[in-house]
Amino acid sequence: MPPPAHPATLTTLILAGGRSRRMGRDKALLPLYGQPLIHHLYTAAHPCSDRIAIVTPWPDRYRPLLPPDPQFILEPTAPEGTPPGPLVAFAQALSQIHTDWVLLLACDLPHLTGPTLQQWASQLPQLDASVIAYLPPGPKGWEPLCGFYRRTCQASLEAAVSQGHRSFQTWLATVPVQAIPDVPPNQLLNCNTPAQWATAMGDSLH
Repeated sequence: MPPPAHPATLTTLILAGGRSRRMGRDKALLPLYGQPLIHHLYTAAHPCSDRIAIVTPWPDRYRPLLPPDPQFILEPTAPEGTPPGPLVAFAQALSQIHTDWVLLLACDLPHLTGPTLQQWASQLPQLDASVIAYLPPGPKGWEPLCGFYRRTCQASLEAAVSQGHRSFQTWLATVPVQAIPDVPPNQLLNCNTPAQWATAMGDSLH
């Protein structure tokens, strides 16, 4: 009988660098059960994480809203003041991570729950060593901002960014990815507009 797999060490990166133009207000600050949405993501990820880091150009905006333990990783902006996008932000932040795995989360997932993340994270030690990403499949490809990445993906990720790629789907098509099975669709609901947020909040009441 093989020895039991050791638990994987895990850092959660919460991306909070978007401009939220379609929402008209900072999505990370939207209220959910009396707390800003970014606090909900922190709370959901905390039980399965060895550490949590917020990747953002605006750390002072979020620091007062969270417990004292998250790290803040400054996301540089382009000369015109715009963030470089999630793929570049992930690559920049990954260089500061030393755990086996990274859980990468967008800050606009109101239905994502801690038990779901714990269940997914429990499968990491069983994955084949060649797998560098464990992600939910979606209708348009992988769901890259709600899943797990082995830290060893760094070289491939940085190479893609250096070649000018800004699409997760383009990069993920070149590396071994395993699908997270049986993902409840509502866990992946994200919100980009006031109408989508209103729908999400209506669903949360049922």
